[in-house]
Amino acid sequence: MKLSTRSAATLLLASTALSHPVEKRQAVTDLDILQYALTLEHLENVFYKSGIEQFTESDFTAAGFSTQYFTNLLYVVADEQDHVELLTSAIAATGATPVAACAYDFPFTDPMSFVALASVLEGVGTSAYLGGAGLITSKTYLGVAGSILVTESIHTSLQRFNLGEIAPANPYGTALGLNEVYTLAASFITSCPASNPALPVKAFPGLTATQGEPTSQGISYTFQPASAPPSTFFVTFVSGLTTVSVTGTLEGDMVSTVIPDTIQGQSYAFITSQNVTGALLDSDVLFGPAIVEVTPPSPRIDFGEEK
Repeated sequence: MKLSTRSAATLLLASTALSHPVEKRQAVTDLDILQYALTLEHLENVFYKSGIEQFTESDFTAAGFSTQYFTNLLYVVADEQDHVELLTSAIAATGATPVAACAYDFPFTDPMSFVALASVLEGVGTSAYLGGAGLITSKTYLGVAGSILVTESIHTSLQRFNLGEIAPANPYGTALGLNEVYTLAASFITSCPASNPALPVKAFPGLTATQGEPTSQGISYTFQPASAPPSTFFVTFVSGLTTVSVTGTLEGDMVSTVIPDTIQGQSYAFITSQNVTGALLDSDVLFGPAIVEVTPPSPRIDFGEEK
């Protein structure tokens, strides 16, 4: 994939404050998680349908994608529609009103930019389900969430492979919290129905990756926070099971740092107030996340482990 295509997709995820109802609660309930998941599924459902409405199979093949990819894409569209229907029914069964779809702005311009953005959104969706799973108390709901997570990860691999990226770029999935995911998703939401129940989420101040992607481990990389960070800050990366903080340098309105050698695949960068040594907490986050695609190193295979 051309560097500019991936870069355009990730740059579109700069955070903004939007007209989506949010509220702060002490505890997140299973119903909150269902509404949150439905909010994300509405976004993906509308995104994919807008893509196949704008571009035909011949448009995709002219852009270098195979007819088999287009067939798979139609199944992805149907999957996201099914996820919306399932979650809507589950929420209605509790007696609550399911959130409705919002109005969105998906600034793709051609099949290539559409697929690049699809890859990013699917990666975020996978991270959302993985991060939200630990908050679910109902084993039934957890089983459903796990089932959707599997499908979202298959979608992610499909998009990455067809962009010429390494599909299994990280041996582990990357979990994100509710607020981290909402910060990314909110950049596409322009408005939501006033009747939608409020979500227990908030958007963090924005952080934008400013360089071409994919990048590599050990490469100097720059980010632009929404405002000036404090005199002491760290750049914290979350990738797979790894969370690592590194020092950053403020150069004008840009923050410069080096991509750690433990970061690979679709990863997330934050400006944090402290050196994070365990799980990343919302209270640590000053800006972000920004999405960074990091090409993994050559695979390490040890046949001696089988002897």
